[in-house]
Amino acid sequence: MTTRRIETEPIDGQKPGTSGLRKRTSVFMRPGYLENFVQSIFNAIGGVHGKTLVLGGDGRHFCREAALTILRVAAGNRAERILVGRGGLLSTPAASHLIRKRVADGGIILSASHNPGGPEGDFGVKFNIANGGPAPEGVTAAIYGQTRIIGEYFIADDPGFDLDGEAGGTADLEGMTVEIVDPVADYRRLMQELFDFDAIRALFRTGFTMRFDGMHAITGPYAKAILEDDLGAPAGTVVNAVPLPDFGGGHPDPNPVWARDLMDLMMSDDAPDFGAASDGDGDRNMIVGRGAYVTPSDSLAVLAANATVAPAYAGGLKGVARSMPTSRAIDAVARDLGIDVYATPTGWKFFGNLLDAGRVTICGEESAGTGSDHVREKDGLWAVLLWLNILAERRRPVANILRAHWADFGRHYYSRHDYEAVDAEAAASLISDLRGRLPDLPGTSVNGMGIVAAEDFAYDDPVDKTTTTGQGIEIRLDGNARMIFRLSGTGTEGATLRVYLELFEPETDRQAQETQAALAPLAETASVLCGLTERLGRTSPDVMT
Repeated sequence: MTTRRIETEPIDGQKPGTSGLRKRTSVFMRPGYLENFVQSIFNAIGGVHGKTLVLGGDGRHFCREAALTILRVAAGNRAERILVGRGGLLSTPAASHLIRKRVADGGIILSASHNPGGPEGDFGVKFNIANGGPAPEGVTAAIYGQTRIIGEYFIADDPGFDLDGEAGGTADLEGMTVEIVDPVADYRRLMQELFDFDAIRALFRTGFTMRFDGMHAITGPYAKAILEDDLGAPAGTVVNAVPLPDFGGGHPDPNPVWARDLMDLMMSDDAPDFGAASDGDGDRNMIVGRGAYVTPSDSLAVLAANATVAPAYAGGLKGVARSMPTSRAIDAVARDLGIDVYATPTGWKFFGNLLDAGRVTICGEESAGTGSDHVREKDGLWAVLLWLNILAERRRPVANILRAHWADFGRHYYSRHDYEAVDAEAAASLISDLRGRLPDLPGTSVNGMGIVAAEDFAYDDPVDKTTTTGQGIEIRLDGNARMIFRLSGTGTEGATLRVYLELFEPETDRQAQETQAALAPLAETASVLCGLTERLGRTSPDVMT
């Protein structure tokens, strides 16, 4: 077996600032494309000679083949050891934990998160650094730079390596040690340390019922092992538990649109007590009670307010953080607890500095990602288990816990409206024009609503003192309302315009409205302000969460 040097040409890599590369699966399957990008990663981090890396993904189409190719490129670059999930599988939070536990130099995660999979779907490659979190902007910019100038990559011959070998087994690949690890085991033990499993078992013994939808994605095996085997939930509690290359033809995004079957069940007369779902790579979550959908922003606030019921957080929280577009519900909790709250740009990497510095314990994004200082990624199953720990302690339905929370802190009506696959040039022009109008907006009225302040959000990192600009247009209005406009980089076709709407209602007796009805005037104002229909040709969003 030999290592070869292959001449190559620059590729269309990820844009500067993004945490990984997402493209159509067919693009990654082009000869040399994956090898080229992985070599660019290695070049950007100063090489991998003598280093240890973690490797795994969500099992989508091309995941196994990609893992084998990356092993060969790593061997060609003289890495010392690769820890790879059996079958090429690892959830994103499990990979983060494994990097930290084994003191690895970083890891490569194969996933396009919540995007559809299959031959016609999407694929992604993301590099995580030694703290277990997504690469910061300096590293991603360096990777992008390498993709623009790369001229060669190094790769070992195909050894016919078996990814389905026994966990703990090792093999030699051109002098590099390849270690197969059980994808679930280490993460499972971590969850046992964080939560009161005895209390949750006792909850299930009372007849408490639950439905967890694995969406044929990576979290299924983790949920089966923990919920059914460890905690005693009845067999069948976890559905769609087998990861499939095309996610069973579904869209592995845990929201009321793509997890429709779960939502219909939870709103029916036959609803179990608690429902949850996770996404393609296991870092997002959806929480639903009987007849009660919990928005990600409300979920984050409830988790922070009640976290001390879990052993890992019994001593209290150091602080909390949210992405800027996430509702300010957690801010009210932080004020009550007397702890700091940070608003960061969207992207989990911005939480990493705060977590590493010990400034925050729990953080989250409105896009259904929540997590804590146990790893450096958002963690879908962690959020579900913390909810179960709270329910085991409180012994009240989810809807009652929500109402009690609103009574204590007021209600933040909140929704995100996604306009997907819109013309990228038109969407960029819309944002650019709105940005140019910001100085003139305060003091004006749009659609009968007065604008108090308008800004293009910028973030001064309190730890590394860097500044990040252009992170979303935030407009605050009379009546405790605000709206935010952002272009998302998570899609692979066209652009996605996200419009975030928030209305705070402090009075308990005025909190009975349905969310979209309460926000309808604000949604109309947002549309009028940016000329959404005229410029994008859309009269309604594709997804409302």
